[in-house]
Amino acid sequence: MTQETPGGVTLKGNPLTVIGKKLSVGDKAPDFKLVANDLSTVTLADSAGKVRLISVVPSLDTPICDAQTRRFNEEAANFGDDIAILTVSAEHPFNQKRWCGAAGIDKVQVVSDHMDMNFGDAYGTHVKELRLEQRSIFVVDKDDTIRYVEYVPEIAQHPDYDAAIAAVKELLG
Repeated sequence: MTQETPGGVTLKGNPLTVIGKKLSVGDKAPDFKLVANDLSTVTLADSAGKVRLISVVPSLDTPICDAQTRRFNEEAANFGDDIAILTVSAEHPFNQKRWCGAAGIDKVQVVSDHMDMNFGDAYGTHVKELRLEQRSIFVVDKDDTIRYVEYVPEIAQHPDYDAAIAAVKELLG
C-alpha cells in the first residue's frame, strides 16, 4: 500500500495529502516512466552516467513554477554535458510543449507524470487532492544516488535554488 501523509504539504496554508514515501540523501533514486513532449517515454536510465537535477513543479502556468523552470534552464548553460536537467509536472505533454515553446525553454527537458503519477508516487511528491506534484528538487549522482533533496512545504514558495545548484556543482567537480 502506498504511503499517504495528510498535511504533507500546504497550498496557501491549506493542508493537503501527499502520496508516496519521502526520499532522503543517500537513497537510491527510484526509476520512473515519464512522458516527453513527443509522447516518448523518459526514464532515469535514459540519463545514466550523468548528474541529474530533477526539478518538480505543480503547474508551469503559474508564476513560481515558471520562474523555477526558467532559472534551471538558464543555469544549464553553466553545467556542460555531464548533467541532465528534468522538470517534472503532472500536466499534459501537449500543454508542456506549448509552454516550453512560449517560454523559450531549450536546455531543460520538461516531462509529464500525467499518465499514472508514477514519478510522484515513487518520489513522494503526488498531491492527492489536486493530482499535481509537490514542488521539490532532487539532485542524483552518476550512480543513481540522491545527493540533494528538498521538498518545499508550501506549494506557493520558491525552492532553495542556490543550494540545489551548489549540490550540482559539487558533483560535477
